[in-house]
Amino acid sequence: MIDLELIGLRVEPPANTPIVLLREVSDQGRILPIFIGGAEAAAIAFALEGVVTPRPLTHDLMRDMLDTLDIHVARVVLTDLVDGTFLAELELSTSTGTLSVSCRPSDGIALALRTGSPIVATEALLDVAGQTPIIGEPDLDDQDPDDVVEQFRDFIEHVDPEDFAS
Repeated sequence: MIDLELIGLRVEPPANTPIVLLREVSDQGRILPIFIGGAEAAAIAFALEGVVTPRPLTHDLMRDMLDTLDIHVARVVLTDLVDGTFLAELELSTSTGTLSVSCRPSDGIALALRTGSPIVATEALLDVAGQTPIIGEPDLDDQDPDDVVEQFRDFIEHVDPEDFAS
């Protein structure tokens, strides 16, 4: 398994589609871009910003339920890319052993941010979907986090629910 770090949440023009960017921690530093939905992007942005809502949102509820049941998110594993869809699993540690539960990568990432759990990917997935950074491109770490948050807020304010209709 390859350790990943979340390096950004962006809105890609022209369709204003949210995308989460993960980077391989060691070796090649490949970037794994995953297009996600607006609600999932908001959940990730809230976690990144440390937003505390008056009532728990879905991923906060999941974290609280797992804590109450004494179940820990051991890690989120990005496993495969099938027909353009990324697959992931939550590896949960319980008193009776380890469980694996299928999840959307965006939900796994949102939960991992709330629980401080690692995010990893299979080597095969990075071989297929990982992108090697181009030398001379601006480093994603150099972007002002306030600019990223402002871009996302602008996206949320102007998004039309029909943009996500199938």
